[in-house]
Amino acid sequence: MTQFSRPTGRRFGLILLPLLLIIAAGAWYQLDPGFQTGRQLATASENLPQEAFERRVRNYLVANPEVIVQAMQNLERKQREAEQTEAQAALPANSDELLNSPESPVGGNPQGDVTMVEFFDYNCPYCRQVASTMVAAEEGDSQLRIVYKEFPILGPDSVFSAKAALAAHRQNLYPQFHKAMMQVSGSANEAQVITVAKEIGLDVEQLRTDMQDSAIDEEIERNLALARVLRINGTPGFVIGNEILRGATDLQTMQRLIDQARKEKIDEPGAAFESLS
Repeated sequence: MTQFSRPTGRRFGLILLPLLLIIAAGAWYQLDPGFQTGRQLATASENLPQEAFERRVRNYLVANPEVIVQAMQNLERKQREAEQTEAQAALPANSDELLNSPESPVGGNPQGDVTMVEFFDYNCPYCRQVASTMVAAEEGDSQLRIVYKEFPILGPDSVFSAKAALAAHRQNLYPQFHKAMMQVSGSANEAQVITVAKEIGLDVEQLRTDMQDSAIDEEIERNLALARVLRINGTPGFVIGNEILRGATDLQTMQRLIDQARKEKIDEPGAAFESLS
């Protein structure tokens, strides 16, 4: 999955270092036999001089470095779980924007009984990789509805390509443009966009005019905001029924989630996320 950049190097160290003492002290409290006798960490820090307390914690870290790794892994796991819970809770409140935005192109069967939403970037190699899987899923399920969310996170070329795609939608050639762009080699840039546009019969002059429409910019901004709410921070990302799937996937997994969403709608019509739209 292609992701947004994250803090690295010195910047990440500055964020992390203030946490280490707390993590180490907590781990010491849990694992050190002296603390397991019932004394509290706060009491220890009050009774020991600051320098002695810090030295004891530092010595414990040196002797047990794996504690920090374990604590950080546990913290990251809990953060991921919390983010996933928040994202799942946000699905019903954002169902209309996710499923029914008039500016978002729709493929497959527009009246299908299950919707798959894809967030993608034309410069994402994983999006290109999964494009054939998307085609196979569409061809194998006559009741599958697909909503395409232009999600250009990889620079100006990606933004240009996304705006061109939405402009192509206004000439009723979005599916052809989308599939052709997913098959280009190299960077999806302005030259590639214009080449594809000419090959599939788009009016290039009209395309460039429509790309300047503020409604297209607003659609992209809404997609970016929606992805943030759903904790989709890379491409590709999918929403199928009640499930959020991050990263490229295989056809079997995609079909399983589609079948699961369809079953939820049949068995529990009031529970399925899509029924809220």
